[in-house]
Amino acid sequence: MNILDKIIRYKIQEINSLKIKYAVSDLESRKNFYKETSSLKKVLLRSNSGIIAEFKRKSPSKNFMKYKPNLESIVSGYEIAGACGISILTDFNFFGGSQIDLTKSRNIFDGPILRKDFILDEYQIIESKSLGADVILLIASILSKEKINAFAKLAKELNLEVLAEIHNKNELDKVLIPNVDMIGVNNRNLRLFQTNIDTSKTIASKIPEDFLKLSESGIENYESVIQLRKYGYKGFLIGGYFMRSKDPAKVATQIIKDIKDEN
Repeated sequence: MNILDKIIRYKIQEINSLKIKYAVSDLESRKNFYKETSSLKKVLLRSNSGIIAEFKRKSPSKNFMKYKPNLESIVSGYEIAGACGISILTDFNFFGGSQIDLTKSRNIFDGPILRKDFILDEYQIIESKSLGADVILLIASILSKEKINAFAKLAKELNLEVLAEIHNKNELDKVLIPNVDMIGVNNRNLRLFQTNIDTSKTIASKIPEDFLKLSESGIENYESVIQLRKYGYKGFLIGGYFMRSKDPAKVATQIIKDIKDEN
C-alpha cells in the first residue's frame, strides 16, 4: 500500500469520527462560518509575485522540521513579506497539522487562506468554511469528476473558491467544470512523493485559458517562478522550501523581492 492509499484510508475514518462529534449544525454555528471570504484568484491576477506561502509541520516523506515552527510568527511574517495568500495543512496524522492551525491563522492573516487537506466528503467543505478558509483544495487523483462537480458546486454556495489539483494530463478532464476557479499542477507525485517542476511545463498548454493556473511543490528559487510564468502560471504554492528554513518568512520575503525585481 502506497502513502496516498494509507492517507485516504485513515482520512475516511477521521471524517466518520468527526461527523459523530460535530453535527453540521455545530459547524454552521461557528463565527467563521459567517465571515466574508476573500478571493485568492483576484489577488493572484493583480499580483507581481503570485506567491502562496504554506505553513506545514511535516510531510509523509520527511520528518518534523529540525525546529518547532511557530505558527503565529511565520504566518504574520508571510503577510509582511507580501504573500498573495497562505496555505494551511490541517491533516494531523501525516502532516502534523490541525484545524486549530487554520483558525489561528484566520485571526492573523487578512488575505485569502487555502485549506489544504484531503477532501473526500461534503462535510469537510462545510467544515472548511467554519474554520475560516477562503479556498478549498480538490484533488483529482482521489475524486471522480462527479464528486468534483458536486463538491465545487457546494463550495460556491458557501462562497468558497475552488482549487482543483492535477498531477498529469490524464486527470485534466475531471476538473474542467464551471465551478472550478483555479487549476493547480502538483509537481509532486503523491504516490511516490518525488517532485519535478517540468510536470507543470508539460501540462501548461493543455489547460484552457478560462482557468487560472497554479504550480505547486518543488519550487525552490525565483528563477523557477520566472520560468513557469512563461508557461502561463499566475500562482506558485511554496511550502517545503520555506518551512525547511529557520526563518520561513525571511526566505519568503527574499524570493518575493527577487521575483518583483525581475518584473
